[in-house]
Amino acid sequence: MGSFVYLFIIVLYFSITAFLGYLGYKGTRNATDYLVGGRTIHPFVMAISYGATFISTSAIVGFGGAAGVYGMGLLWLTVLNIFAGIFIAFIFFGKRTRKMGANLEAHTFPELLAKRYKSRFIQGFSGLIIFLAMPLYSGVVLIGAASFIETSMKIPYDVSLLFFAAIVAIYVMMGGIKGVMYTDTFQGSVMFIGMVSLLVMTYHGLGGVTAAHAKLTSYGAKAIEVFGATGHQGWTNMPVFGSDMWWSLVSTIVMGVGIGVLAQPQLIVRFMTVKSNRELNRAVLVGGLFILMMTGVAFVVGALSNVYFLESPAFGKIALLASGKNTDSIIPLYINSFMPKWFGLVFMLTLLSAAMSTLSSQFLTMGTSLSRDFYELTVKDTGDRSLLINRIGVLIAILISTYLAYYLPLIGRIALIAKGTALFFGLCAAMFLPVYIFALYFPGLSKKAAIVSILTGFISSLFWLLFIFKDVSGKILLCRALFNVDSLLDGTVWAKIDPILIALPISMIITIIGYNLWKCDLEDAHLEKCFKGINAKLKPGKGISTSA
Repeated sequence: MGSFVYLFIIVLYFSITAFLGYLGYKGTRNATDYLVGGRTIHPFVMAISYGATFISTSAIVGFGGAAGVYGMGLLWLTVLNIFAGIFIAFIFFGKRTRKMGANLEAHTFPELLAKRYKSRFIQGFSGLIIFLAMPLYSGVVLIGAASFIETSMKIPYDVSLLFFAAIVAIYVMMGGIKGVMYTDTFQGSVMFIGMVSLLVMTYHGLGGVTAAHAKLTSYGAKAIEVFGATGHQGWTNMPVFGSDMWWSLVSTIVMGVGIGVLAQPQLIVRFMTVKSNRELNRAVLVGGLFILMMTGVAFVVGALSNVYFLESPAFGKIALLASGKNTDSIIPLYINSFMPKWFGLVFMLTLLSAAMSTLSSQFLTMGTSLSRDFYELTVKDTGDRSLLINRIGVLIAILISTYLAYYLPLIGRIALIAKGTALFFGLCAAMFLPVYIFALYFPGLSKKAAIVSILTGFISSLFWLLFIFKDVSGKILLCRALFNVDSLLDGTVWAKIDPILIALPISMIITIIGYNLWKCDLEDAHLEKCFKGINAKLKPGKGISTSA
């Protein structure tokens, strides 16, 4: 492909992105427009934006590379993503979230919980944790995008980083969630085309669907030879039950992301952008198909890349060894080695779209967590400055993320992006999922019980990460510094279990105990306002009782 055509396509891509961001800016006149799109977003736009926000470069490159190691077993994550992340989320969480958000005039997820439980602490603490926890992940996504631009376009890393961050910053700061969701729709469409092309060309290059999968199965002995001690049984089989690899695949990757998606603040707020439940019903099919093509293709291609690398005279090794034992390099190496040169541009646009759609939502969520959920909570009278304050909050979030991406470039080369994403999702699930469920379905939960639940989820997750879960505690070294071991339960199965399987049940149990122990301290009038239009009725002693 000629350099002129290459440059033209890149310029056209960024021009369309800028134009859509401008449309978001023109349609943003107040805080409601900036934060929830005036609650009038089209269902197709909402569904694609939800999916594009969910799927970042870590899903395509990180999780796709992980599939090169774990194999087709990772497809269970696709199943759980569609069932929990789309069907359950939209039907059982989204509808009530949309209605309750409108009833309470909530604009962010922490604000929704705070107004539901009438707790300023919940909003401030939740907003602060989101603001502090998310920049490292957004920094990793920034590093991945800037590194890819550096490699593909031969532009220095620091220039690539500043250029990319500036593009995203402009339309997020000015256009708010409208700018984010409009550009997400365009970027999601590019991602869909790129992933369909990747799947078709992979099967074509490997001799067809049946032949490709038969070859992958026949090479199972190679996987057992390399990974056998960890429980690997071939790329078309699940690992041995209870083995190190099984725990890593099932508890960290599948369960961590598959369940954690239900409590992601940047996704939940999208339910509050549509005007009726009909829009959410219409969005289910679009969202499910999008997630299937994004994650399903990445996982299938990641696993099948082993066939190419083993049969290629230039490599003759499994994918992990061919990539220098860096799972994050498997997919890019496969694209550059196996695909025609022109596909490199298609894949670059796919990855840029994935990075921009995720980053824009992260920037907006972090910024509003700082401005709306923390600053405006402490400064009661902001007058007509709310829109300006939110834009300043987004700017601060962008500057922090860019700073991390500039000064910590090695973060983007760690081969555990998939696990890191799963751990972040797991933290959100432990902190927010129990109180979120009770907020929507159990009016009798008191403010005190909600606060204790959130704190329990946060503390138990942090403790398990720092002192028990060896994958993390062994790298952070705090446990070794204090107790001279990598894990307090080293040598037992507990050291292999992801925090979500411990912290989330503990948080849920504490929430249930609090529900029965502490009488609800919220007035019936407030609960009636919360549940107005959600098939609610008064129940003596417990406030309002709800039915589906």
